[in-house]
Amino acid sequence: MQKTRIKLNFTIPLWLAVIFAFFLLFDDFASPINIVSQQTGNARQKDIQVPPPPLTEGIFPCSECHAEMETNPEPRELVDFHDDIEFTHDEKNRWCLDCHDADNRDMLHSAGGEPIDFKESYKLCGQCHGPKLRDWRAGIHGRRTGNWNGQKQYLLCAHCHDPHSPKYKSMKPEPPPKKPGNTK
Repeated sequence: MQKTRIKLNFTIPLWLAVIFAFFLLFDDFASPINIVSQQTGNARQKDIQVPPPPLTEGIFPCSECHAEMETNPEPRELVDFHDDIEFTHDEKNRWCLDCHDADNRDMLHSAGGEPIDFKESYKLCGQCHGPKLRDWRAGIHGRRTGNWNGQKQYLLCAHCHDPHSPKYKSMKPEPPPKKPGNTK
């Protein structure tokens, strides 16, 4: 009976140590991600760097053109400007102002109407694509560079996906690599 008691007394602290070590090692996955722009450089140890979003030159800030325009919320074919945008992102149910803010054209907005900076566009994408956002934060989806246990840099969704037409175009697969001639 005494052997069992000694084993039990040893087992509980061991399990507590294992759980504590787990939280120390995997704290990055549990803690919220603080996104810091590379332009400001104000990053703490756990912050993840995000380069500026890939905005088309001459288009941003949007308010330069839209400040004097009256907002037309009606879905329609764009003919005067932005007519080069191929919109295939749930085009039957979505319209520009579902993501772009009508009052502040230099911002996006959430489904609840909260403003979202273009540098944090992953918050907008994550509203519909929750599992992809989770995988992006964990470094499984998208491209992440940096230190294993330090600062990291993520790319925004828009660095790889066109937000207006995010699906990748079909590609023809390449043949497998050739086997080296002498592999003995």
